[in-house]
Amino acid sequence: MATDAHGAAHGAEQAAGMPQLDFSTWPNQIFWLLVALVLIHQLLTRVALPRIGAVLAERKGTITNDLAAAEELKQKAKQAEAAYTQALADARAEAARIVAEARAEIQADLDAATAKADAEISARAAESERRIAEIRASAMESVTEVAKDTAKEIVAALGGKADARSVTAAVNARLKG
Repeated sequence: MATDAHGAAHGAEQAAGMPQLDFSTWPNQIFWLLVALVLIHQLLTRVALPRIGAVLAERKGTITNDLAAAEELKQKAKQAEAAYTQALADARAEAARIVAEARAEIQADLDAATAKADAEISARAAESERRIAEIRASAMESVTEVAKDTAKEIVAALGGKADARSVTAAVNARLKG
């Protein structure tokens, strides 16, 4: 009989189905469910959520600080760009001034060199004209002498006698036109 009772009880447990659906154990299951939920709630509110909140606050602070630093760096970059632009404009103006001064100096040097060259050329031209005039005068004298000598020789060759005065007068008259 004991085996029968044990077998009958064992058979009843098997016949009952899933133990979660056994109504006799529901109050016990509900109690432990509530205890587990309260513990999880306490664990989350006391430990996990403050840590998560602290991490979120730290991230928000870091992001805010980074945005402020980025804005400050942006302002510094704008100031640096403005300073660079101003320095570039100043450098261009200075370069233009230096170029203008150099041009003026070069033009002054060029004008002085041109005036010196013109004076030198004028002096050389005057010297050359004087020498040409001397050469012409010398050539005219030489032509006159040669013409006189030639005229004397021609007159002598034709059998006449020419005096120096008449030959000089004839040559001078012919040379004048």
